[in-house]
Amino acid sequence: MSASDTHRTIEAVFRIEAPKLIAGLARVTRDVGRAEELAQDALVAALQQWPGEGVPRNPGAWLMQAARHRALDGLRRDKMLKRKHEEIGRDLDEEADPIVEIEEALDDEVGDDLLRLIFTACHPVLAVEARLALTLRLIGGLTTEEIARAFLVPEPTMAQRLVRAKKALAEAKVPYEVPHGPELAERLGSVLEVVYLIFNEGYSATAGEDWVRPGLCQEAMRLGRILAGLAPQEPEVHGLVALMELQASRLRARIGQDGQPVLLLDQNRALWDHLLINHGLKALETARALAPSPGSYVLQAELAACHARARRAEDTDWARIAALYGALGALTPSPVIELNRAVAVAMAEGPAAGLVLVDALASAPALKNYHLLPSVRADLLGKLGRHGEAQAEFIRAAGMTRNQREQALLLARAEKAGVAGKGESIGPKSGSHFSGESDA
Repeated sequence: MSASDTHRTIEAVFRIEAPKLIAGLARVTRDVGRAEELAQDALVAALQQWPGEGVPRNPGAWLMQAARHRALDGLRRDKMLKRKHEEIGRDLDEEADPIVEIEEALDDEVGDDLLRLIFTACHPVLAVEARLALTLRLIGGLTTEEIARAFLVPEPTMAQRLVRAKKALAEAKVPYEVPHGPELAERLGSVLEVVYLIFNEGYSATAGEDWVRPGLCQEAMRLGRILAGLAPQEPEVHGLVALMELQASRLRARIGQDGQPVLLLDQNRALWDHLLINHGLKALETARALAPSPGSYVLQAELAACHARARRAEDTDWARIAALYGALGALTPSPVIELNRAVAVAMAEGPAAGLVLVDALASAPALKNYHLLPSVRADLLGKLGRHGEAQAEFIRAAGMTRNQREQALLLARAEKAGVAGKGESIGPKSGSHFSGESDA
């Protein structure tokens, strides 16, 4: 394996293993910033040793061992070991070896470190934006650049936000634990939002060569199910679980044999995971029974259920979907939700009706750099026979996304629009890029 191939392997492994490393280290250091530094130290060690020695058989274990050694060194150097010994001294034999205690703590699998890490990152001492960004960084393993794109802010701004967030947690001495009682209810909403953001990054990656990252989806669903066990009477928890499971049921059908994205209305529905669909619909039933009036996640799960129940694309109840987006927009106003509603209206009433709504969103600041706005507009223009304008919009959308698979798809559609504009009939797509992969 060449040095460049080894470096790519290291980066891929670290992206997968970093959240586990940080979570395990944070339980001992009680400092998420320090835990992330230790994980980065392990990455540096891998970059130095693996190109010469080869990638180890169990790279995750190797990284944890490297991080563990650095954690112990840091505890000794910073006298953290002494403080740790004093904390546990009341319950331990005076002859106990403190080094062993720390090592055992690092190896301890009791509890759910990732869940503790999420609640720590979502502590009220942080602003909402900081909670989301920090959890995406620590749990989702996203780069600062990817998080900045998700929040539509410059990368330096996001970098400073992350630094301030970790510093604030350290200064406030936030306990590394899952809250209980009233505090759990207060912090649950933020945690749900973060879990869904992690899921979305797995379902439709913001950057890189992969269209989907199933590992992130699986982690988000696992965390959602744990939350449902912690708060079984919270309808929004069950709504989020339902939403993620219904969406995840389509993962296998979202990628073609050539690795290219397959849009929702073009998918082979026989590839959908019907076990996940059944689980999702059951969770939705639980949420409905608990909620006299549906919240945001329950409404989004209802939207996903509309697609899940349609055996064929043409059986989709677009009028109901448009109405559900209307209800969702009234509950949580957002131009992105309105863009979704515009697509549903276009499918139910025709592309002209949808284009009117899309054009009304053109000046929304939050959509200025949102590539799905010109993508949706291009699709509707193409259906109206305005192929030259559609081609220009597809090209504009392709220039706004960092995901290589998505960019290739948009450029291919731009090319087809150009051919259609020259008089060759290629047939309309069954649905826009956005309608195929919206929140629902």
